[in-house]
Amino acid sequence: MATSFREWPWPLQALLYVAVAVALVLVGLYLPYSPVTTMRAQLENAQTQLKPLETEVAGLRVYKQRRAELQTEMDALQKQLATLQTIVPEDKETDQFILMVQRSAVASGVAIRKLDAKPVAQKPYYFEMPFEIQADGPYYAVLDFFSKLGRLSRIINVGDLKLDAVSTTTAGNGKFHMVPGTTVDGTFTITTFFTSPAEAPPPPPKK
Repeated sequence: MATSFREWPWPLQALLYVAVAVALVLVGLYLPYSPVTTMRAQLENAQTQLKPLETEVAGLRVYKQRRAELQTEMDALQKQLATLQTIVPEDKETDQFILMVQRSAVASGVAIRKLDAKPVAQKPYYFEMPFEIQADGPYYAVLDFFSKLGRLSRIINVGDLKLDAVSTTTAGNGKFHMVPGTTVDGTFTITTFFTSPAEAPPPPPKK
């Protein structure tokens, strides 16, 4: 006489439940077109596409590091360029330069009597802008004036220096008032530089 499932001993019922569950899992895993099989295929496809991307990303990390190094080098070069443009500007900036020289003279106690601009000389990579200066003052004040010129932001060369002693009669000849203690009078040429041919002569007309 057949017995119902509920009358089976509970170990047999539990074993049957486990067997049914395992069968359902196996069917879900290996049955074609089942959701689990579809998801497994999609996962494998994604992993296959991921491997070359990981290789590409690993190669790009090198360029990212190199980019940071290049950016650092470029920033350093920009700072150097800004410094060089201060030392040797693109434009002549004549007014600013004359003010710098005049302030240095006043700070040193030197009187500038004459400042004549000379023709600009063109060089292969820059232009020279010379000025002929006549100045007088105490000897050590003149030395301090030259020292201050050497510490200005622009490059300045001093040449053709001629210094003469100033006698008491010369100091009181009435041409101009001299600073008390003036002992030397001199002429010299100071030359500064710029890079842009802002006032280059126009080309000759074509025939």
